[in-house]
Amino acid sequence: MNVTRVFDILPQLLEKYNKSNALVAKENGVWTEYSTQKFVDSVNYMSYGLFNLGFQRGDKIAIIANNRPEWNFTDYAIQQSGGVSVPIYPTISESDLAFILNDAQIKYVFVSSADLYAKVKGVVAAGCQVKDIYTFNKVDGARHWSEILEDGKQNPRVNEIEIIKNGIKASDLLTILYTSGTTGNPKGVMLSHDNLISNSLASQTLCPFQSEWRALSFLPLNHVYERMLTTLYMFRGISIYYAESMDLIGPNLKEVKPQVFSTVPRLLEKIYDKIIASATNLSWTKKKIFYWALNLGLRYELKGANGWWYEYQLKFANKLVFDKWREALGGNVVAVVSGGAALQPRLARVFNAARIVCLEGYGLTETSPVVAVNNFLPDGIRFGTVGTIIDKVEVKFAEDGEILVKGPNVMMGYYNRPDATEEAIDKDGYFHTGDIGEMVENRFLRITDRKKEIFKTSGGKYIAPVMIENKLKESPFIEQVMVIGENQKYASALIVPAFAYLKEYCKLHNIVYNTDADIIKNPSIKARIVQEVEAVNKDLAHYETIKRPELMPREWTIDKNEMTPKLSLKRKIIMNANKELVEKIYKAS
Repeated sequence: MNVTRVFDILPQLLEKYNKSNALVAKENGVWTEYSTQKFVDSVNYMSYGLFNLGFQRGDKIAIIANNRPEWNFTDYAIQQSGGVSVPIYPTISESDLAFILNDAQIKYVFVSSADLYAKVKGVVAAGCQVKDIYTFNKVDGARHWSEILEDGKQNPRVNEIEIIKNGIKASDLLTILYTSGTTGNPKGVMLSHDNLISNSLASQTLCPFQSEWRALSFLPLNHVYERMLTTLYMFRGISIYYAESMDLIGPNLKEVKPQVFSTVPRLLEKIYDKIIASATNLSWTKKKIFYWALNLGLRYELKGANGWWYEYQLKFANKLVFDKWREALGGNVVAVVSGGAALQPRLARVFNAARIVCLEGYGLTETSPVVAVNNFLPDGIRFGTVGTIIDKVEVKFAEDGEILVKGPNVMMGYYNRPDATEEAIDKDGYFHTGDIGEMVENRFLRITDRKKEIFKTSGGKYIAPVMIENKLKESPFIEQVMVIGENQKYASALIVPAFAYLKEYCKLHNIVYNTDADIIKNPSIKARIVQEVEAVNKDLAHYETIKRPELMPREWTIDKNEMTPKLSLKRKIIMNANKELVEKIYKAS
């Protein structure tokens, strides 16, 4: 079956992979299965219902919800009706929400919960031309999405929807994804059916996907990363299970026992930290074995490069320790796909040593998203890189090292922003990513920094902060870090310690640990983390070295507006919130 538009996947799904658990979600404490037939029927009924509402081709509908089957029912119904879906982060600010609703001229909004309904209702009342708001959960006073479903079921418009579907081309607009960024109004990235399909097809052979697999989905579906993978899972007939929440990923992994899931490095770091913290209660003997295995894993090299004796020891480490790591992830994981930020090489090493294959990739919303990814093809993984370039995508480098991308995955442009589109995509069709990179072994792409984040010291030297930050985060003592020093005499850093690891370290060294805020004031702890910084400094140019770093009492979060939903640092906000500390760093200079 020729799949050129995203909704073409549905008849293929029904014909080739008709199963009882196409989509699964936990409802009222019970995992509830939606069969392939139920999925397809729900999409069709929703399409008919939207048509009956007077929904017209090209109209925009916003979806603001957690990951759930209804998300897909609505998304595919919008597609089949010739509309454009505009998924939005549930954590969005009211000002950005108002901008998007007006900029995209949203007709209808679907939300999951009462709090989101209240937020959208308030914004709409303040001046947006939204016709109506529907909820997935039952909310007093709100219209429920099932109204549209039932109307479509009772009043099917099969011929009308088929005519609309037949008129939709692969090059037509599928969705608008607004990227938050760190400054200014969000920009709407326009992706076509072909953008998403081409990316899914190019990625399908990079992992040994099987239709019997289960995928656990918890990264936001409104981001193109999880959206594309969902498209890929459906194309390959993989059952998708939706996690209850980010807080319950651990228990859900054990319940679902997935073969694959996608994540961001921050979550892998948290899993690693929990594993380290779990060693606290082990007996002396088991603790020694645990750390022996851990240190072995941190030295892991591919293709047996460490020699037979190392590989022999690793077999025992897997039996004694790493088997339990795999069990904590459900026991069946074949692949973990990591993207959105740089994965620390030490984490990639130790997880791969534990036979939990982490496939780090790279992409942007504007590239649908995958540009490159480590994979299961022969010799397809290199630690410290984002893998090989996917099929039909071209990458070249500008004179300053910026990564330029061309291919069927590159966006149609920015909605209502021809000026921004012209700036981002050159006359030869190459998208300018804003990332700096290089090729390793002429095959693997390595990201070295973000062009806009490079700054200059008062001495005129350019500092690439992301490269230094990634090196520092390889230390088990360091959770988050932001390199600073623009227009200053030297570079410094604000460091969030890995508090879970620090607690274990303090126990082993008989250091009293009361609170996170107290421990960073301990001179011996600060000296130990400075020691980690100095180890990195040895490999840096003199002008890049970090001087007078300061420790932070808590991690930076999305909730406090210190990070974007993609977990990028909002540097200006963090700097403004820590002005006094930054002044202290440079006061003596």
